[in-house]
Amino acid sequence: MELYSADCQSSKIESFIRQLTDGLFPYLWEMKKIGLLSDTHGYIDPKIYDYFKDVDEIWHGGDVGDVSVIDELRKFKPLRGVYGNIDNTDVRMEFPEFNRFTIEKVDVLMTHIAGKPGKYSKPAFEELEKQAPKLFICGHSHILLVKMDPKYNMLWMNPGACGYKGFHQVKTIIRFSITEERIHDLEVIELGKRA
Repeated sequence: MELYSADCQSSKIESFIRQLTDGLFPYLWEMKKIGLLSDTHGYIDPKIYDYFKDVDEIWHGGDVGDVSVIDELRKFKPLRGVYGNIDNTDVRMEFPEFNRFTIEKVDVLMTHIAGKPGKYSKPAFEELEKQAPKLFICGHSHILLVKMDPKYNMLWMNPGACGYKGFHQVKTIIRFSITEERIHDLEVIELGKRA
């Protein structure tokens, strides 16, 4: 007769359940819900808290505008981000120019100024040439764009802008999920007119 500790027994049960359900429900175990925004320029639209209430992390594509935006978002959810061209040294102490990380099984690269698919800014191009990610996040243009880049075989996401400064007509954010190597359930959310 074998004796198992509670930890050993629960581990075996979890392993058995995982094997049993992986074929039926392959996305049951791990999924990260992401809230993506950019170009806040010092302003957090209160609607963001409602739209991002169920996300696991918030990602900021730069032009934060003020370190208080970082502080407020961190109080709400775990936060990743990059600094933008308008950001002062306080923001640059919190966020890098390029932020590369893996979440689930997706390699992510974030920067603020990137150009556009097929016509990258020089710093973004140099980073992509080192190793292209599966998911590329940027901001700066205030133009929402989600597009596959066939050259690098990566998904490009720019959430547009959700602050009041700039030329954009509508404030936008993006919500999506990552499960293992899948990026799915992408939603574009309009927060309303800029002015």
